Amino acid sequence: MLLKELLREIQVSRIEGDVDKPIDAIYYDSRRVTPGSLFFCIEGFRFDGHDFAVEAVSKGAHAVVLRKDVPLSQHVTKVFVEDTRLAMALMSRAFYGYPARDIPIIGVTGTNGKTTVTYLIKSILEEEGKKVGLIGTIANMIGSKMLPAERTTPESIDLQKLFKDMQDEGVDAIVMEVSSHSLSLKRVAGVEFEVGVFTNLTQDHLDFHHTLEEYREAKAKLFLQSRQAVINIDDETGRMFAERVQGQLWTYGISRTAQVFARDIEITSRGVSFQLFLPGESSMVSLNIPGLFSVYNALAAATACHALGVPVRHIKAGLEKVKGVPGRFELLNTGTEYSVIIDYAHTPDGLENVLKTARDFTKGRVITVFGCGGDRDPSKRPIMGEVAGKYSDFCVITSDNPRNEEPMAIIQQIIPGIEKTTCPYVVIEDRREAIAYALNHGRAGDVIILAGKGHETYQILKNNQVIHFDEREVVAELLGKEKI
Repeated sequence: MLLKELLREIQVSRIEGDVDKPIDAIYYDSRRVTPGSLFFCIEGFRFDGHDFAVEAVSKGAHAVVLRKDVPLSQHVTKVFVEDTRLAMALMSRAFYGYPARDIPIIGVTGTNGKTTVTYLIKSILEEEGKKVGLIGTIANMIGSKMLPAERTTPESIDLQKLFKDMQDEGVDAIVMEVSSHSLSLKRVAGVEFEVGVFTNLTQDHLDFHHTLEEYREAKAKLFLQSRQAVINIDDETGRMFAERVQGQLWTYGISRTAQVFARDIEITSRGVSFQLFLPGESSMVSLNIPGLFSVYNALAAATACHALGVPVRHIKAGLEKVKGVPGRFELLNTGTEYSVIIDYAHTPDGLENVLKTARDFTKGRVITVFGCGGDRDPSKRPIMGEVAGKYSDFCVITSDNPRNEEPMAIIQQIIPGIEKTTCPYVVIEDRREAIAYALNHGRAGDVIILAGKGHETYQILKNNQVIHFDEREVVAELLGKEKI
């Protein structure tokens, strides 16, 4: 494809050089550049792509898209734009031939529930006979084929390449998590969503967005790109979004009047059942994931699929087919008299939902092992501590993904919150030792919650050092089992 063909949809400030050059590949990582490619200079949080333009050219890049000037060889074409991220998103879409133009895309955003909702939607659409692509935190999937996921929403080049792979494999629909980061950083710019879904909004990512209002406005951007909007009307931010939606609006909820809602809710340790009401029809649904939050997730998925015209029988069957989502209230088969549950909860609201659900069916004590991630919003740490103390009988405060912070410094910020409660606790910095302590002190009827890591199989330490750490494996080893 010629460079000039990639420039048709973008605002160009100026061009230096030939635009009739063929472009064989596109990159934002100079380490991957190949001869005949186009390189985007992206200004990141730790590195500035402009600093790597010379390296990209030395590896054979034909052209460079940049915001500020960089001295380069005269044979290289320079394309100057105001926003290299936006240019990359739109040019990536063109380079891969607009792969998702004719495939309905369902985007799910919100603080909590995104992963589970996407899995539920995928199951429902598959029940209808569709081949579904999934993009999210745990993994990317084409049908049943699993692909690794580096971030919740891929960078725009990677996203469009994934769309192309899905198109080539004949997917009928794509469901994806849409993070606030991806909306702010224009990773999904140019993506046309058939349905945008909003789950909820609570405090998170304030290290990036700075204020809750900024975080909220980032989420709102999804609905500017969505033909139909599915909104949790029980959520305050959801009600704000509902007033601003331009396209078709669908609402769901439990406590407020909504188009899609649940009644006769019964929650047990094994799951939840409820009467699902859709416009003009209803059905009894039994979900294999416990908790009131699971009802909300099911309502979000059901409403999205209803918006796509899926019959209620497929919605019911698809919801009931899901046995669980990795790292989301995942009950381990330990064979012990106490239960061990792994959950990704890493926000105050997410942790509260998990602990309240456990509290509802626990016959003994709720023991919570948790920490907070480093290089992330520090203001939520004491709040997490208070939530854990409020709903637990005992807590083990430990390390999560400390990244470039000292684990004990993070823990010290959690402690003031838990000390607002009467909950006893211990501090064990090493997460493996913390889990061992909890297991050794578990008694019949207790529920041990390992919160924060969920599906992750690693820990991130200083200088981005990543070590293998899978809590399923850790629990199995500590209990002397080969596998759980």
